[in-house]
Order: sequence, then structure tokens, then C-alpha cells
Amino acid sequence: MSEENKSVNAAEAAVAPDAAADERTHRLARRQALLDAGQEAYPEHSNVTVHAADLLARYAELAEGDDPEGTVHTVAGRIRAKRGQGKVCFIVLQDPSATMQLFCRIDNMGEEAMRALRPLDLGDIVEATGTMMRTRRGELSLATTSVRLLSKSIRPLPEKFHGLSDKETRYRQRYVDLIVNDDVRETFRKRSAIVSEFRRYMEGDGYMEVETPVLQTIQGGATAKPFITHFNALDQECFLRIATELPLKRLLVGGYEKVFEIGRIFRNEGMDLTHNPEFTTMEAYRAYSDLEGMKELAEGVIKAANARVNDSEQIEFQGTTIDLSGTWPSVPMTKVVSNAIGEEVDLDTPVEHLRELCAAHQIEAKPEWGAGKLIAELYDELGEPSLVNPTFVVDYPVEVSPLAKRREDDPRLTHRFELVIAGHEYANAFSELNDPVDQADRFHAEIAERDAGDDEAMQFDADYVRALEYGMPPAGGIGIGIDRVVMLLTNQASIRDVLLFPHMKPERGQVSGAAEAKAAAGEVAGNPDVVAPKLPTLDYSQVHVEPQLADLVDFDTFCKSDFRVVKVLECEAVPKSKKLLQFKLDDGTDEPRTILSGIHAYYEPEDLVGKTLVAIVNLPARKMMGIPSCGMIISAVHKEGEGDDAQERLNVLQLDSSIPAGAKLC
Repeated sequence: MSEENKSVNAAEAAVAPDAAADERTHRLARRQALLDAGQEAYPEHSNVTVHAADLLARYAELAEGDDPEGTVHTVAGRIRAKRGQGKVCFIVLQDPSATMQLFCRIDNMGEEAMRALRPLDLGDIVEATGTMMRTRRGELSLATTSVRLLSKSIRPLPEKFHGLSDKETRYRQRYVDLIVNDDVRETFRKRSAIVSEFRRYMEGDGYMEVETPVLQTIQGGATAKPFITHFNALDQECFLRIATELPLKRLLVGGYEKVFEIGRIFRNEGMDLTHNPEFTTMEAYRAYSDLEGMKELAEGVIKAANARVNDSEQIEFQGTTIDLSGTWPSVPMTKVVSNAIGEEVDLDTPVEHLRELCAAHQIEAKPEWGAGKLIAELYDELGEPSLVNPTFVVDYPVEVSPLAKRREDDPRLTHRFELVIAGHEYANAFSELNDPVDQADRFHAEIAERDAGDDEAMQFDADYVRALEYGMPPAGGIGIGIDRVVMLLTNQASIRDVLLFPHMKPERGQVSGAAEAKAAAGEVAGNPDVVAPKLPTLDYSQVHVEPQLADLVDFDTFCKSDFRVVKVLECEAVPKSKKLLQFKLDDGTDEPRTILSGIHAYYEPEDLVGKTLVAIVNLPARKMMGIPSCGMIISAVHKEGEGDDAQERLNVLQLDSSIPAGAKLC
């Protein structure tokens, strides 16, 4: 018997049917059997000559039977399906371009080569050589003369890998998501094309692409909370950039006329459907331009990107038709707010009345806010969500636009717009402020905000003011959120669906860095690659649990509460709120239930999707941030420690997933 046959027999013997055995163990045994027999499980090189899509297109008109020219081709890819044995075997091969069938016959390959196919598993990467043919059933196939293993797949591919319950796994193991979901691969192919089109458009318009530092010593260019890191060589605290604006405008001072940068931005803030702490923007600045020039740029580049990936300017986004055609309108912020609330408001509206409007719509308003800031809050909560088709919202109050040039006819307003589509911001643009004295005054105002406790306010950038003192020409500037544009043009509801590797919390039991040294020896059940951490010891003598609402709710009233088991279908952060999470729940009825809960300080939305919780479901609906909340999620709140060192902890009550939705707690 040949060595090849010995290896095949050994591999088959190593995986004799055993229902209790783990599939991964089977595959490891197959791999080892091949290695023991001197066979390569991971050879260094392959001789691929063509992709599947090219073959399918080239031979689309081939009639039944073999290619009369007998041209030999070599393809490589992953096994997605396999059937047949003995004298004939069919394999579905997936490469980056398409899937195609391999038709393996003993007449073409020989007995030993056919036997070598038996230990191949779904997910294995193989190379196949042969000629094209069309089977009697009409399937265009590669009639193989040889099939060679290129990479042994140790972990089996999932049979079903989609839907809400698998979202966390899809994001965490994006490599598997890409293998099994064609639509996901297509989304990221389109993302690449969109970014490429952005660059092509900008370069075609005479802009020069540049790169600016990610590590910055001044928190500036936007209002946001930064990530802080330490620069060891200089013994210096640095920020990961929250914007590229100030370095790019320094280049206008230096004499460049048109510059842009596509790059990653980092903001140490929450995550929801449209926000991720690490995201991609394009910022562009053009000397001797203004806000109107930035409108032309925004409309032009987004339309060009859409034309690259879609065949119409009427696109579908989450069930709504968006019309990108024509010239996009410009509407003042006060007009958008007036339309949303049903009465005319502007900067001359009494501040007391604006506060009343905020209170009527459950919008938090701080005592020190003036008319401009209050109108901006009303716009964020009520106005922006009302806009569907592309709209340039203009005339922003100066209080919320520290880097924009004031309007000459009304210094309370600025030359600024935000591009809003489908209720979300896609671009932010300014006629850039180039007066160094005005800029310094606005920086000082930001410092006052920081001193008052706003850790998102900008710092004073003395070097930027110095640059302006040398003279910066009048200019227009814009920032466009690439991730959101990709979401829009690929019809994706979540920013995580357009990020190849969205940030995730560590898997349960996974530790890193200094914590790794404290990890207990051993393995987490079911995952030999993860080390279990040593759990902290809790001093229960320092735990004080306080009954909630004990003085407000008597026992008879409490007994009327309807406690039900609920399943978390969806969970997302409420925009503009640092505390609230919005739950979509299965409570055992035909209609999903919406409940808002102020627990974002303790949980991220993805922590709770798919969990089984407890909720009171017979409370009257009440609006929170304008959203009706129908019930209450039950949590346990307690304090750990004493005196000034005491810290409040909160844990959402979570039940075994086997308990059905709608079950009543007695």
C-alpha cells in the first residue's frame, strides 16, 4: 500500500464515528494523521491560475460535456459543501470571487487521489486542477485531475450564522462572518469602493491628501471626551486625536490651498447604532472658499460614492426611500426646530419660554444655557430626527460652534452647516474662523466650560492661535463621517455592520495585560484557549443593600406589580443621553415592549442583547427623552464600603434562558 493510502486510512481510522467526540478533536486527529504519514497539511505555495468567477463567465455558453479545447486551470478556495464517495465526488469551492463546483471522478483522478478526498472537511482550503465541463444536470464544473490540501480547518464552520442572537459572535469573529455570509463580504467590498471613490473625487478636484498626528498634546478640533495615553520617550501625557481639523488648517497657513485627510478618529464616548469610539472621517479644507463651496463638495462626493456602488439616486435605507438627486436644500436651524414643535422660535424667543419647551419635551436644560444652546438642544432631540432627504441645516448659534466664523449680519449665528439625511448627521462644515483674537476668546470660553466641569470642552491651543496670527486665508472646511455614509449607501442599520472589527468587551473569562498574571491556572470549560481569571474576594460585611422606594410604596401596592420574564431582542443607547438604554423586549405577547432604563453607566448595549431579564409590565407608559417607556427593568442596587469610600453598584437581574418570555413571578 502506498504512503498516501496509509495516510488516508490512518486519518479515517482516527475519526471513527463517535457521537460524544468533539468535532474539533476529530479534525485535530485528521491533521496529525496526515503529518504522521509525512503529508503536508499547510504547504508553502499554491499555483493558482484563475478565479472561479472568471471561469464561470468564460465558459457560460459551454454546452453539456467537456471543454473541447481541454484548457487546464488551477483554482483554490474553501470547501463549502461535499457529497458523494467512491467513484464520484462533488465539492463546492468558494474563492474570493464566487463559488463553483468541482467534479471529481475516479477516471480522471485515479483511485489513490479519490481516497485522499475522504478526510477533507468543510472549511478546508484546497487547490484543484482540471478542465471545464458542464454536467448532465447543467452545472458548470471543473473536472479535476488533482485536489491538494492547502490549509486544514480545525474548527468547523457554523451551520447557521445569522440573526440577532448571533450578532455578538459575528462581530467578534468577523473572519467567520465573512466566510459564511456573502452579503457581509459585499458590504465591505462596497465600503472599500466608497473610500476609494472619496479619494478619487478629492484628487480630481485638486485636493492633496496629507497625514496628521494621531497622538496630540492638546485636546482640540471638536467637543468630545478623549482617550489619554502616555508617551514614554517624552514622559508626556497625550490624547488620541478627536479631530484632524487644527493640524489641517495649519497647512492652509503654510500655503497649501486644498488639503484633505481620511483617517481614524478616537472619542472616549458611548456606543450605539451610529456611534463607535473609533471611527473614520474625511476632513477637507480649501483656502479662498466658504460654506457654499463645502456644500458643493459634500453633495458631489457623496453622489459620486453612491454612483460607485448603486445604480440609482433613489436608495432604500431601513425601509425609507432617500432621494439623493437634485440640489440639496439649505434650511436654518431655527426653521427646522419651529417645524418640529409647531410654533415659531428663534434667538429672540425668551429664554424662559425655550426652557418651557425643553421641559415639555423631556429635554434636560442647564440653568446657564442661553437661547442658542437651548435651540440647539431642541434641534438635536426633535428637529434632526424629522429630516429625511438630504438637507443642509445652516445658521448654527455661536455657543455650539467655537471654530466657525460669525455671520456678519447677526454675530449670534455662524457660517456653519450640518448635512442631515434620514435623521442623522453625515457632515459638518464651516466658513472657517481665521481671526486669531476671536479664536483666542472662544478658546478662553471653552476653558471656562472645562473649569465648570465639562471634560469634553476644548483646551487652549496657543500654537494654533500663533499660526492664525501669521495669517490664514478665508477658507471652507468640512468633516464627513465615512462610516455613516457607508451605512447609508449599503442600507445597514448599525455602524458595527460597516466596521470590520468593531470594539468588543473581552470574552467572558478572557484576561490581558497585568490581569493575566493574576489569572488562575486551568482552562475555561469549552474553550481551551481562554484562561480563567481569579475572581475577587468580596467582603460581605461591607455590603449594604438599600430597599428601593421603601418609604413610597406600601406592601399592598407592591403586590399589584406584574413582574414578568422578558427576553432582550434589541438594546441600544439613547442618543444624547449618557444614562439611558432603550430595550426592545419579548414579554410573551404578540407586540414587542419598549422600556428605557438608566443603567448605561453599568452596562453596554451588547452586554444585554439575548439575555433573560425581569420587568414590571403594568406601569403606565411615561416618556423619557421623548420615547415612551412601558415598564421597568428590575435591577439590584447596593453599596460597597463605608463613608466617603462607599460606591454604588448595580446588577440587572438575569434569569436562566430556559424560562419562557411572559412567565409571571409569584
